[in-house]
Amino acid sequence: MSLLPIFLNLDGRPGLLVGAGAVALDKIGSLLKTGLRLRVVAPEARPEIRQLAAEGKFEWIERHFQPADLDGNFVVIAATGDPAVNAEVYREAVARNILCNSVDDIPSCDFFFGSVVSRGNLQIAISTAGESPALAQRLRREIDEQLPADLGPWLDELGKLRREVLATHPRGEERKLLLHQLAQRQLCASEHCPTRQMALASNPTPAIPSNRSSQQRTKRVEGSAVGMPAAPGHVYLVGAGPGDPDLLTVKATRLIQSADVLLHDDLVPQAVIDLAPQAGEVISVGKRCGVKSITQDEINALMIQHARAGRRVVRLKSGDPLLFGRAAEEMAALTEAGVLFEVVPGVSAAFAAAAAIGCSLTSRDCASNLIVSTGHHAQSHNRAPVPALEDATRVVYMPGRDLALLAREWLEQGLPPNLPCAIVARAAQPDQQVFRTTLGALGDAEAAPAPSLLIAGWALTETAVQSALSANAAEFAGRSVSSGKTAS
Repeated sequence: MSLLPIFLNLDGRPGLLVGAGAVALDKIGSLLKTGLRLRVVAPEARPEIRQLAAEGKFEWIERHFQPADLDGNFVVIAATGDPAVNAEVYREAVARNILCNSVDDIPSCDFFFGSVVSRGNLQIAISTAGESPALAQRLRREIDEQLPADLGPWLDELGKLRREVLATHPRGEERKLLLHQLAQRQLCASEHCPTRQMALASNPTPAIPSNRSSQQRTKRVEGSAVGMPAAPGHVYLVGAGPGDPDLLTVKATRLIQSADVLLHDDLVPQAVIDLAPQAGEVISVGKRCGVKSITQDEINALMIQHARAGRRVVRLKSGDPLLFGRAAEEMAALTEAGVLFEVVPGVSAAFAAAAAIGCSLTSRDCASNLIVSTGHHAQSHNRAPVPALEDATRVVYMPGRDLALLAREWLEQGLPPNLPCAIVARAAQPDQQVFRTTLGALGDAEAAPAPSLLIAGWALTETAVQSALSANAAEFAGRSVSSGKTAS
């Protein structure tokens, strides 16, 4: 059976309900909410139905059904306990081209009542075409538990703002994009609401206009608090975190699951990529061991091409997109092309690596600074005084397989040979490994599996101090003070 899901406006329309028993009472509750001008025909009625009729909620005609009762009605529901009467109601309704629902009689139904989840004007109706109302009710309960309670008021404000936009903005693609943008944002009733001010600006512009300076750009689209899906014709630069799917942000997960096109780095693990919908297109655009499978210009072109085709594009980057993820180049290309985009931060590998060794990257006693660099640029010629250099935890992304040059540079800067170091490979993933050493022995460290990250600084010594209080203090101290390797 092929059904067309529609929502009928019954306010002020005439409708007939035949029957006044328990089943009819259940239908009356749904029908009165619509504003339907209801008449009930039945020789007997439950006390609750009699009371509602006495209160003027509807007209009750206290007799048996007659075919003429159907005349002039928009819809009719047959809800008696007599199958013969229900069949007659349906047959006469069909003859008059009146939509009819005969309760619990699938062949005698032009429409079905769905199980409805309501949040104000937002309605989600589930239908099984009459096959299993119990299943529809179960699904309704499950959906109802997941939807935020404040969806209704949010939708009311969004509707008001949409009408204002339609009245003040000229028809066109720019207005269409703005309306999609509003559906992604948090919104409140205040006239000072940033979303409201953005929407009703005298010269509305897309969230990321082309050929504008950064000072002229409006704020990027923020995610809705009610978990709306990704907007079409939009690019999302999403941080995949260090690799553990549980460390994805809620917003990142939602966007991946609603992506039409997923462009991912090679370092993003399969467990994260598998969150993409089956119908979506998944494309690897990364590189491994410095070997590129695609150029940056080609990646930019792919994002722009798919976005202009109206697709939801997720550019999935390992860790955080704004930290050594070439996001600046991609944002510049999207801006130049006039394509709307949003950056969704991720958990940086630096934090996952620090968590892996139980180390705070900063400390009141010995590390009031944090220096973040990559292996290609970590050999700095900074000649700051040694105390200033030592008063920092150093994090080096992609340190490379040969750490001798980096170690020599740091020693020449005046850092001491006994400075604690740790190399964390595949942080937060099931095969995570931790290699502990000192700066003096760093050049002799074994090559770590990629991706890896180097942490160096006196803050690492606090790990041993804190762990000495635990039951495995002796074992931990024996591993952490020597040049060597431990896997965790």
